[in-house]
Amino acid sequence: MNLNPLLQALDLQQEAARSLADNLRTQIDTLQAQLLEAELRLEHLAITRTTITGLADRIPVQSADPSGSLELPEHPDYPRIVAAFNDATGPLRARDICQTLDFGLLPKHIERTRAKMKRLVTLGILTETEPGTFSKNH
Repeated sequence: MNLNPLLQALDLQQEAARSLADNLRTQIDTLQAQLLEAELRLEHLAITRTTITGLADRIPVQSADPSGSLELPEHPDYPRIVAAFNDATGPLRARDICQTLDFGLLPKHIERTRAKMKRLVTLGILTETEPGTFSKNH
């Protein structure tokens, strides 16, 4: 029996499978590089968001309107914090606000919220009745 034709056919199939595997590896390498770029971009965007959010607390308050009431700093958390105090029956702590607004109870969220509440104290919107305890000015 002559095995040469069978071995040649196997060689052709093996070479085709090897070529396909090489092409797939090249595609995988390309996709992994693209994935790393996308993940890096996501990380940079998250850092940018954190930076901007942190700086939003430092944006100067706009001048008072003719009615004499102060405008809140331009950050979406401030109106939510004030609204939580509008609904409150007594003094609140930063932890209470975090729970009410679903910020999470991680120390970084609580500290960020406390800083915003202290900013509202400097604007005359809140009062710090005791260290860490705040209530709304009437």
